Amino acid sequence: MWRSENNLELNAVKTVEIVVDFRKNTASASSIILCDSPVRTVESSCFLGTIITQDLKWELNISSLIKKAQQRMYFLWQLKEFSLPRTMMVHFYTSIIESILTSSITTWYTAATASDRGRLQRVIQSAEKVIGCNLPSLQDLYTSRTLRRAGKIMADPSHPGHKLFRTLPSCRRLRSIKTKTSHHKNSNWAPQQDLTPPPQPHTHTHTHTQTVTDCNPPTPHPPLHVTLTYIYALH
Repeated sequence: MWRSENNLELNAVKTVEIVVDFRKNTASASSIILCDSPVRTVESSCFLGTIITQDLKWELNISSLIKKAQQRMYFLWQLKEFSLPRTMMVHFYTSIIESILTSSITTWYTAATASDRGRLQRVIQSAEKVIGCNLPSLQDLYTSRTLRRAGKIMADPSHPGHKLFRTLPSCRRLRSIKTKTSHHKNSNWAPQQDLTPPPQPHTHTHTHTQTVTDCNPPTPHPPLHVTLTYIYALH
């Protein structure tokens, strides 16, 4: 196997399985055997600092982010007690607190509930009262990071999502992704297309006739009503 040829070993004890299945009639999935050990099936797991649940809801992840941010708010209060300049307090907030609130924000923001977004925004408002100036709202942070991420994807033809950012023949907007479920609509791809402006076409000094032959929209995603299995191997 590839892992044996590259001197890698999977830790079966720390490997878990999350089954995401939104069908009405779910079928029992057979257990996965890894290194002669069965893989545990869990309802949620933390992967690279982001808590993923089998129902693809983000309450647990957002609660974890708020807890971490509130713990660091104590140090922001300490900076105010020492009468540090406002500029330094803003730098501290941006690097220590804002970076936590925006962790994987392009993934979970559109699927988060209004209540969860309000809880995150209240942390920002608390920081504004401590620092004494306006700070970027959660919506502004999401928009800026989404545009930055979409720009990198559009500039990288080797990215798996590059083909999703295709312009219409009019070159005025990007081709929309057809969604059939709310989970697909609230995924990170469709909102990115709504926020991302289409690339500017090159200007020509001569006239020519262009024939458009590809009018079929791409098929960006497989059907959603399937059982998806995620295995996270953490050493």
